[in-house]
Amino acid sequence: MLRATGAAALFPLRGRSAHAGANIIRIGYQKYGTLILLKEKGFLEEALAPRGVIVRWAQFPAGPPMLQAMVAGALDFGQTGDLPPVFAEASTPGALVYAGHEPPDGSSEAIIVPASSPVQTVADLAGKRIAVTRGSDAHWLLFAALKKYGMSFHDVEVSWLLPAAARPAFENGTVDAWAIWDPYLSAAGTGTGTGTGTGTRQIITGTDVGAGMEFCLARRAFAETNPELPETVYAAIARCDAWAQENRADVVRILAASTGLAADTVRRSIEKITFGIQRMTPDIMARQHEKATVLREAGLLPS
Repeated sequence: MLRATGAAALFPLRGRSAHAGANIIRIGYQKYGTLILLKEKGFLEEALAPRGVIVRWAQFPAGPPMLQAMVAGALDFGQTGDLPPVFAEASTPGALVYAGHEPPDGSSEAIIVPASSPVQTVADLAGKRIAVTRGSDAHWLLFAALKKYGMSFHDVEVSWLLPAAARPAFENGTVDAWAIWDPYLSAAGTGTGTGTGTGTRQIITGTDVGAGMEFCLARRAFAETNPELPETVYAAIARCDAWAQENRADVVRILAASTGLAADTVRRSIEKITFGIQRMTPDIMARQHEKATVLREAGLLPS
C-alpha cells in the first residue's frame, strides 16, 4: 500500500505553531533541476531570514540516496523523480509527504543504444546488458518498457549503476543500452560531454510508458512539526520556477556550471521542460499508486 499523501496532508496543519527549535531546514538537491536553481538564486533564504531559519543544502547524485537520507531523518525536504518515493514509502511506510510536483515530461528520460547498435526495439533488448540506477525514474522506465513488450528483468541483464559509472560503461561498450534521464540523456554518447549526442538512438521514452514527473517531498515528521515551513518552501519554489521559465539563458548558465556539461547540451535538455510547481491532486497520486501496485504484483516492493 502506498501511504505517502499529497498536499491535503500538509496544508490542514496550518495554524499550528512551528516548533520553537525549528531554526534549520535541510534540503537535498541534485546538480540539475529546480532546487539547484533555488539554491543559486537564494529565494528561500530570503523568505526565511525574517524568521531566523537557516537553510542547509546537501547534494546527492540521484533521488534514491536522497530519500534514504530523508527517511533516516538527515534531510527535511527534497526533489526526485516519480519512482524513488515509491520505493522509499514501501520500505518505510508513512515516512514521506508529497508536497507538490512539476509538469510531467516523459521526453526527458529514455532507453538509449549506440547509433550503430542492431537493437531497434525494446524486444531486441532480450539478453542484452542494460545500465540503470536502482530505484530511479529510469528503473521504472525500464520495468514498464519491458512489461509493455511482454518481457521482464529476467529477459535482460541489468547493471545497477549510478550515472557517473553508467556513462563510461555505455560509451565503452560494457553495456548495450542505458536507461537514463536528463541532463545525462542529452549528453550521452558524446564521449566528452560537449558534443551533440548524435552517437545514440532512443528506442523508447518516458512518454511511451507514462513516466517523467518530478516531485517535491518532505519528511513527514518535519512537515507535521513545522507545518509553515513546507508552505514557505513551496512558495519559494514557485517563485524560482516563474523566474526560470522567463530566464532560460540564465538557467542554462547555472546548470552548465553545476553539471560541468556544455551549454548546448544543457540547452537541449531544458528545452523539454516547463517550469511550474503544482499542488498534488488525487489523479497524480493515483498514478503513483498504480506504479506501486504494479511493482508490488511483480514482487519488487515489500508493501
